[in-house]
Amino acid sequence: MASSSGSKPEPGSGLPRSPSKKMTRAQTTMVDLPTEDGTVVDSEVVPSSLAPVVPILRVANEVEKENPRVAYLCRFLAFEKAHTMDPTSAGRGVRQFKTYLLHRLEKEEVETGFQLARSDPKEIQLYYRMFYEKNIKDAQYTKKPEEMAKIDQIARVLYDVLKTVVPSSKIDDQTKRYAEEVERRREQSVHYNILPLDVIGVKPAIMELSEIKAALQAIRKVDNLPMPRVHGVRSIEDDNLVIPKQGSQSITDILDWLSSVFGFQKGNVANQREHLILLLANMDIRNRHEEQYTLLNGDTVDQLMDKILKNYRSWCNYLHQKQNLLFPQGSDRQQLQLIYLALYLLIWGEASNVRFMPECLCYIFHKMADEVFGILYSNVHPVSGDTYQSAAPDDESFLRNVITPIYQVLRQEARRNKGGKASHSTWRNYDDLNEYFWSNRCFKLRWPFDITDDFFAQPDKLQPADAHVSQGTTGKTQPKTNFVEVRTFLHLYRSFDRMWIFFILAFQVMVLVAWTPSGSVTALFNDEAFRRVLTIFITYAFLNFLRASLDIILSLKAWKSMRCTQILRYILKFVLAAVWAVVLPIGYSGLVRNPTGVVKFFSTWGRDWRNESFFYYAIAIFMIPNVLAAILFFVPYLRRTMERSSMFPITVLMWWAQPKLYVGRGMHEDIFSLLKYTLFWIMLLVCKLAFSYYVEILPLVGPTQLIMKMHLDNYQWHEFFPHSAVTHNIGVVIAIWAPVVLVYFMDTQIWYAIFSSLFGGIHGAFSHLGEIRTLGMLRSRFDTVPKAFSKHLLPSSPDATKARGRQQDESILRKNIANFSRMWNKFIQTMREEDLISDRERDLLHVPSSSTDVSVVQWPPFLLASKIPIALDMAKDFKGKEDADLFKKIKIDPYMYSAVIECYETLRDIIYGLLEDDADRMIVKHICYEVDSTVHQHRFLTEFRTSELPLLSTKLGKFLTILQNDHDDETVYRAQIVNVLQDIMEIIIEDFMPNGHEILEKAKIDFLHKKNDGKEQMFEKINIGLAQDKILKEKALRLHLLLTVKESAINVPSNLEARRRITFFANSLFMRMPGAPTVRKMLPFSVLTPYYKEDVLYSTDDLNRENEDGITTVFYLQKIYPDEWTNFIDRIKDPKTGYIGKDHLEREARFWVSYRGQTLARTVRGMMYYRQALELQCRLEIAGENALNDEDERAFSDFAQALADLKFTYVVSCQVYGIQKKSGDTKERSCYSNVLNLMLMYPSLRVAYIDEREETVNGKSQKCCYSVLVKGGDTLDEEIYRIKLPGPPTEIGEGKPENQNHAIIFTRGEALQTIDMNQDNYFEEAFKMRNVLEEFQKGHRGQRKPTILGLREHIFTGSVSSLAWFMSNQETSFVTIGQRILANPLRVRFHYGHPDIFDRIFHITRGGISKASRIINLSEDIFSGFNSTLRGGFITHHEYIQVGKGRDVGMNQISQFEAKVANGNGEQTLSRDVYRLGRRFDFYRMLSFYFTTVGFYLSSMVTVLTVYVFLYGRLYMVMSGLEMEILQDPSIRRTKALEEALASQSVFQLGLLLVLPMVMETGLEKGFRTALGDFVIMQLQLASVFFTFQLGTKAHFYGRTILHGGSKYRATGRGFVVFHAKFGDNYRLYSRSHFVKGLELFILLIVYEVYGESYRSSNLYLFITFSMWFLVASWLFAPFIFNPSGFDWQKTVDDWADWKRWMGNRGGIGIHPDKSWESWWEEEQEHLKHANIRGRILDIILTFRFFIYQYGIVYHLDIARHSRSILIYGVSWVVLLTTLLVLKLVSMGRRRFSTDFQLMFRILKALLFLGFISVMTVLFVVCGLIVSDIFAAILAFLPTGWALILIGQACRPLFRLLGLWESLKELARAYEYIMGLILFMPIAVLSWFPFVSEFQTRLLFNQAFSRGLQISMILAGRKEKAA
Repeated sequence: MASSSGSKPEPGSGLPRSPSKKMTRAQTTMVDLPTEDGTVVDSEVVPSSLAPVVPILRVANEVEKENPRVAYLCRFLAFEKAHTMDPTSAGRGVRQFKTYLLHRLEKEEVETGFQLARSDPKEIQLYYRMFYEKNIKDAQYTKKPEEMAKIDQIARVLYDVLKTVVPSSKIDDQTKRYAEEVERRREQSVHYNILPLDVIGVKPAIMELSEIKAALQAIRKVDNLPMPRVHGVRSIEDDNLVIPKQGSQSITDILDWLSSVFGFQKGNVANQREHLILLLANMDIRNRHEEQYTLLNGDTVDQLMDKILKNYRSWCNYLHQKQNLLFPQGSDRQQLQLIYLALYLLIWGEASNVRFMPECLCYIFHKMADEVFGILYSNVHPVSGDTYQSAAPDDESFLRNVITPIYQVLRQEARRNKGGKASHSTWRNYDDLNEYFWSNRCFKLRWPFDITDDFFAQPDKLQPADAHVSQGTTGKTQPKTNFVEVRTFLHLYRSFDRMWIFFILAFQVMVLVAWTPSGSVTALFNDEAFRRVLTIFITYAFLNFLRASLDIILSLKAWKSMRCTQILRYILKFVLAAVWAVVLPIGYSGLVRNPTGVVKFFSTWGRDWRNESFFYYAIAIFMIPNVLAAILFFVPYLRRTMERSSMFPITVLMWWAQPKLYVGRGMHEDIFSLLKYTLFWIMLLVCKLAFSYYVEILPLVGPTQLIMKMHLDNYQWHEFFPHSAVTHNIGVVIAIWAPVVLVYFMDTQIWYAIFSSLFGGIHGAFSHLGEIRTLGMLRSRFDTVPKAFSKHLLPSSPDATKARGRQQDESILRKNIANFSRMWNKFIQTMREEDLISDRERDLLHVPSSSTDVSVVQWPPFLLASKIPIALDMAKDFKGKEDADLFKKIKIDPYMYSAVIECYETLRDIIYGLLEDDADRMIVKHICYEVDSTVHQHRFLTEFRTSELPLLSTKLGKFLTILQNDHDDETVYRAQIVNVLQDIMEIIIEDFMPNGHEILEKAKIDFLHKKNDGKEQMFEKINIGLAQDKILKEKALRLHLLLTVKESAINVPSNLEARRRITFFANSLFMRMPGAPTVRKMLPFSVLTPYYKEDVLYSTDDLNRENEDGITTVFYLQKIYPDEWTNFIDRIKDPKTGYIGKDHLEREARFWVSYRGQTLARTVRGMMYYRQALELQCRLEIAGENALNDEDERAFSDFAQALADLKFTYVVSCQVYGIQKKSGDTKERSCYSNVLNLMLMYPSLRVAYIDEREETVNGKSQKCCYSVLVKGGDTLDEEIYRIKLPGPPTEIGEGKPENQNHAIIFTRGEALQTIDMNQDNYFEEAFKMRNVLEEFQKGHRGQRKPTILGLREHIFTGSVSSLAWFMSNQETSFVTIGQRILANPLRVRFHYGHPDIFDRIFHITRGGISKASRIINLSEDIFSGFNSTLRGGFITHHEYIQVGKGRDVGMNQISQFEAKVANGNGEQTLSRDVYRLGRRFDFYRMLSFYFTTVGFYLSSMVTVLTVYVFLYGRLYMVMSGLEMEILQDPSIRRTKALEEALASQSVFQLGLLLVLPMVMETGLEKGFRTALGDFVIMQLQLASVFFTFQLGTKAHFYGRTILHGGSKYRATGRGFVVFHAKFGDNYRLYSRSHFVKGLELFILLIVYEVYGESYRSSNLYLFITFSMWFLVASWLFAPFIFNPSGFDWQKTVDDWADWKRWMGNRGGIGIHPDKSWESWWEEEQEHLKHANIRGRILDIILTFRFFIYQYGIVYHLDIARHSRSILIYGVSWVVLLTTLLVLKLVSMGRRRFSTDFQLMFRILKALLFLGFISVMTVLFVVCGLIVSDIFAAILAFLPTGWALILIGQACRPLFRLLGLWESLKELARAYEYIMGLILFMPIAVLSWFPFVSEFQTRLLFNQAFSRGLQISMILAGRKEKAA
């Protein structure tokens, strides 16, 4: 609040003194702001160091229209205050702000005049009194609390201005009294969030709820608490106000008392007060049957305490610590419980980044709870209301003394991370620091914290961010805790050792069995074969030894922090594994009769132990742990109990089985779930192993045995190991078997895809998915929809449910429809507002709510379309037949019967209601009586002329049309109605009814004569007022539709999205879901959306900005969504909407476009449907089974809004909102204003942001950070809570989780839905939210309740292009069938992003909804699922509700997204979470976990690796000449067994089966014919090319992350306009991940084609290599195939020029990689600069593969003359080095001599050219060189040169030292030129042909074509002119 801190005027002066003239008027950019409205400028762009000035300027803007002079005085006070706060203008932006304000003041001083008086003192005094009397006096009885808060704030500021202008002696008494009154209620005049506690004004309905009152009363019981004595009293900066001082601080509730004891911030206290009250209130009402009560239920507090403090109690039990939750006898238990609850929430609310460390919070709470108990019960005096003698700390003491020290540790450790470049093992992340509190060592920290403890110790000196990792950090560093994240693939073995052991042993058994003569499985019964199979136990022992070794090696850096028992366990495990690795081979040697080799070596050790029985005994002992584990596997309850037990014997036993940890204990599922996923995996493994044996292994054994017996010595190169008889041709065997072995380990992933598709499809079918998937299906079952709606989506008591089951009569149906219609019509209306349907379609889909007016059920017109015209035709054609036949035919179709009856009765009521004359009404009555009697007596066809019915129908249609129209002239309108009505009656009486005149006679009226003295005709007197009645107009509209709409309504709605939503909603009503509670008893929930700098709302410039083809965004969207654009234009032009003028049209157009992009506005609109749904549900409940009219709705509106506030909160965490508010950047200011507009549009929306302020602390200016919550006010945002942070929160961890974490304290309720800002929601789905939340209340097997509810997503970006469609299908299959099978039966579903719903209390007490450690938690979402599972959570998946989700739509966007996910999975592989889950899951659940997380990415990498291994194996065999010699062997040539066996490696081509889940899910939900068609279309659109390309993306980034790191968040962009990417952009993006690898495989295939002889006579050659050629083509050209206008000639020319410019530009500091090849090349090696020595060595070893080309090819050159000497290879190196040296000389000469010695340089080049010609001539003539040798030499030397470049990059410091770095760079540039040319040439050739570009356009945008997108016109930039 503003205060009078400015300087005072001189006494008696009357006028304010002028501002100091010494202030310089420097030029400033402050005035040049994007908005013209000064109100936004001076109040919202105040520098952070001058924050107290903001309220003053806001008041100035507020009063400016009413009194400009007072506004001027307010700004003058603001200037004075700013100058006082920062007289030297040292703060950031202060000088510019003050200069701007001074300019404005000088201008306004002249322009503003007096209105109330002739001087400023009188003006301000009069205005202040007038303002008070007008706005404040008695306002608390009429105004709302938020209005009171605003006007009180204005009054306080005005009084501050008054004191500045008016001397204190001249302020009159009345003004002072007014000011005292305003100041007295300062604490009550605050802006509130949900509950207006202690505020003045009219109490909202929410405060009248019994549960709120009871909760408030409970926490306000503080009378018996000791009150701390306050040493200092808050001073009020007002000399004229007398406020009574109190001896103790004002304490109104438990939270105030705790704050006074520990010093919690006021903002935190206010926030958690509301939080606790809402938790108590919502939980309490669920436990009660009555709705009116005054006291809180005791069970409610117990229940809440159990949930919030469950983790604390578990932590105490784990550490064997006594809980500090003490309840002395005779104490008020409920009060103490509330104190403990409030204490925990206050700690959590102010913990900032420490919230990610739940056990650290447990420690803090443990100590503070003990302190609380000491204050309450350890005093000398008994507990009474007396003041407790202790000094109350200030508001920030808890933050300063408890949170900040821990935050500083986090911050220092994060700095050691060096921006993600340092190794994980060199710094402690969140998990390391939190796990410190998993041991009793944490109690050494004491309380308050002992800052000298090692925990807080930091390195003396931190290295700069670019320092090399191996240099280490000086000073004292702390070890990792429990786990070390080391970059190595060995983590995969360590984490999933049981799986690898199983597959290795199974492979060994299959090879040994296949090696027997019979090759049959029955060979196991042969003694010799059985003995060989027993070697698997030896293998098992060695694999165990490897695991034990890895446990020690990979955890070395954590040993200092480990307990002795844990280290002892590692050592004992290692020793025991080593012993078994020796004992078992010794024992086995006794089984072998004639030992040789290694067996003989071990047999000499054994000596007397060499007997058979010893080996069997050894095996039995060795397998005891496995047998015990198998027994416990089938008794999960026992295993779970043992793991959680604290009994010493069990602890020792479990200590050996697995290290004791706080998490990961007792994660075993119930026996039924266990049997389900065990059966799944047993079936899968049987199929996999059978396939591997009979297809992969067995066919290869025969040829292998032949090859091993062959004597091969005809080598075609220099063979270093020529004695093949000794080695058994082991090189050939490895070359043949290696790819098969890789396929063996990889193909389980394919089998998983098959089985998950089958099981997922079956599960989905049993869940009723896809039962209603078309409009035809919907129409056929629509009559059952209202009943299903009432059953599932409306609350009902058990008695009502039973009654509903017994009574299936029409009255029940009517009640169901009455309830259903309200929701259905709102659903349809929201689709109209979203422009998915037209007005006509809305009317056709509308269900009338007033169904009691007619005797039949009223169905929506789209079901009854064409029923009336058909019935009329039938009646016309039935003349002369029996009535019974006609009515039987009508009644066969219930919809037709309903339409006929409704049409007749409604028309009767309308006409009867319109007529005012009794005689006219009598005629209508007689007509209706006649019709009813003839129908009843079956005389209808004989009595009436049915041939006249079509004419009557036409006239009725005209009549109803007139009724629907609005009128300007009542006389004309009346005349139209009368004329048509008379025509209708004439047709009925004269034509339709043969005896019509008899009816007139019965009524004693002569139709041909006038009545009433000839002044009026019949049917002329009508009720014109009724004709304008809203209900009558609705009836007329509906009746008109029934009479006129024909077959066209069959396809209503026409919009595909509207159809999908309607059918999905209807289908979901028949799926299994919990019953709906009442709104008041439902679980409260919040939605949290993190937002950074993405688009909020597109601006007009964004809409009209043209791309390179001249296409605007709005034009593009008009072509993709033509029907929606038409609906939008119709809605805007409708006069009822009130949209008039260009500004309104532009604003609505901006929203229309934004709602079709991935914007925050779309997300907010979707999430606010939750509130609309809650309000409607509340009204339905209040109405019971009767629909409310409009008056009732208004009466209950306040109550409905109160319940909506109670149950739903939406917080958007706009991290940089505060920065955007003050920014001068147009884009950021636009984001701020758009977010503000969203708050103003949706009053219940809350925005949390991190505010950075400059504050003076101890005389020094420093930056302070705050978490701030704001809401929308009248025109600006209003601050609700402000909580100071210990430092910048986002500096510690990953941005998104830190953004979520700072805002999570402002969420409410017991559930929390996480929504990303590219998501959407739908009203009909929001209506099901309370059903979903009931899942948290359902106990599953083992009494477990879910902690995360998984929801399905609908990908709404699939229609933009074929790529978007591919991505949409892939993502849809994952979020449906994929997660369905993960949740049940596999039980390994985690959190894969949004829109999952968290058990909020469970997660906020266990580390939050994501993990945030830098880099390792890059995929932050899935770690919350890991964490939830490890901590005993239970995750489910539900498909009866869906949320919209946007995905990337362009090739580069998709690739960056895939790279980000692959990076994340690489980091997951190294993480402790994956290790613990892999080790602590049972075997089959571990398999599920592996193959659905990191295993999928490893399998992708192995798939690519298989191609490499196969081709390099072929290269070895071809180059060495062994392949030719083997194939010349008669036995091999005769059987062709080798060819068939090698073909088995092509099983990886079955990767096509990975699309099976996609096909299965599409078939399930859309029909298998549609699925098959989609699959074929996808293949025609080259989906296989796309997925193959993405396979390379996954493999590259996953492998590189594990080897070298380099993970980072990649902003993919969420735009929907598909644009042309330049060749240079694609080259930079894919060069290393795809192009280099593709060219390497290309060269391999070329060499294999040229020199290989293996399959020349076999068709299998094509089968084997086709997939590899396809892979190469996909990797090299997919980015260009899927690049819009990729083959446009002009763009190709421009791309080439751009690429050449980029290649030639020099790099340097500050040169962006997009501008220079050198800068890009340096950036590409960034990961190597920070790689450890192990990664560098492995890189160099892998690079050696490139040398095999040169070694092999040079011996095949004709010039080599078949020599096998090693000198040939040596000479080739001389040639290569000479060539490089010459090129280096030319390069140096160009740089040094080309300018000054140009002639000499030319002579030098000429001499070199002549020398080259001479050498080549000699080689051709003398040495026999031929042309093919030159090409072969190029193939040989190119890979060698590339290998030198890669080695140089890995050894960069060495090459720099030797001065070779620049030469290496130039060589690399040459290679880049070559690669670019190879890639560009095919593109250039294809661009010559125009049809290629047209074909590509149709290929890319086929989906858009089907929706009316004229893409050819768009890309050409030709726009159609509006007609």
